[in-house]
Amino acid sequence: MTTIKSNDGGLAFPARIGEPEQKTLRAGFIPLMDASVLLAAAEIGFAAREGLSLDLVRDVSWANVRDRLAFRQFDIAHMLSPMPVASALGLGSNPSPTMTPFSLGRGGNAITLSVRVFERMQQVSGITDHSGALENARALAAVIAGRRASGEAQLTLGMTYPFSSHNYEFRYWLAAGGIDPDLDVKLVVVPPPMTSDALAAGVIDGFCVGAPWNMIASERGVGRIVAAKQDIWPSAPEKVIGIRPDWAERNSDTVRRLIVALDAAACWCDQVENRTQLAELLSQDRYIAAPVDIIRQVLEGEFSLDAKGTKRVVKDYFLFHRQAANEPSARQALWIYSQMVRWGQTTLSPGSAKAAASAFRSDIYREALGLAAAPDDLSPAGMAPDDAFMDGMIFDPTDIKGYVEGFAVRSHHAALRASDEA
Repeated sequence: MTTIKSNDGGLAFPARIGEPEQKTLRAGFIPLMDASVLLAAAEIGFAAREGLSLDLVRDVSWANVRDRLAFRQFDIAHMLSPMPVASALGLGSNPSPTMTPFSLGRGGNAITLSVRVFERMQQVSGITDHSGALENARALAAVIAGRRASGEAQLTLGMTYPFSSHNYEFRYWLAAGGIDPDLDVKLVVVPPPMTSDALAAGVIDGFCVGAPWNMIASERGVGRIVAAKQDIWPSAPEKVIGIRPDWAERNSDTVRRLIVALDAAACWCDQVENRTQLAELLSQDRYIAAPVDIIRQVLEGEFSLDAKGTKRVVKDYFLFHRQAANEPSARQALWIYSQMVRWGQTTLSPGSAKAAASAFRSDIYREALGLAAAPDDLSPAGMAPDDAFMDGMIFDPTDIKGYVEGFAVRSHHAALRASDEA
């Protein structure tokens, strides 16, 4: 029996002698490729090797996943990386205590606009099929300005959940192009599997979502991919394993075994020789229910940007294990928090920053895998040379107020709160 320590060195999850721990775990997931590590852990045998059984339950929305974890219908869950942070801050309609000891990797998101909107961007700004993410954002800003001048309705853009990497990455991309996501467009929530249909029906004009739904839209000829997650922030965490702290306390050895199993599964998913098997697994109806050839292309980072055959290869579009992709770091949690502050979802205070950082438990991750203590990553100097944001901004987790105020486009409420609660 192991003991899981808290971030401050105290014993948060004491070992319980004589109490049997849970070995069959009910795990909720959304049909996305970034659930690969969880699905592989169950299907390829990594969980069984650790004496665990994963009962996988496909769900339809992130709100459902959040609630079912809170109501103990799930023991663990495939979650958006900002969800544990939002929970730690008491945000959302049901902010049940949630933490993450394991990140399921990086990459997988993209931004897709309707073909009609993209063609208008080309007409207005002269962008090409191979223009970069920032050029595309500026071209969209020109289209929006033209629509406003002619009295046309605002564009409606879909994302998956208010506390999601998709929301913050979409907003980051829009704002970098000079678009205020709260004033210039209408952002709505659309479940990932419905995004392509919503775009085809004209209900939305674009969306930010995880794979494979961007490629599905482009292959259908209804969407044009204009930016990938790597264009915005290459090191952004995507999905995580969400766990209730009280459950982790009762099942500390199971948590350790789960992390070991997920680590092995992540390593397996990252190996090129396993991509065909992984694509076949993910394509099954009980998981993603998408064409295996599209899933395989996405795993390779080979994008069909539109139905005309325009191609792009995104290096490391998915990172399942390499480059410390599975460690949930305080730096990542604090960047998420900074965006919540930037867009007026929460206030800026030392206590809130500490709470946000506590949602990402690298100490549990490292103890389970027998790694040394985590190095200090709360310094802008700690960024890798290629870990750059699309607009050149540098994130300093020790000065979130200055970071947020450095953006030309941010919520008016964020500016007031940041200045009032320095």
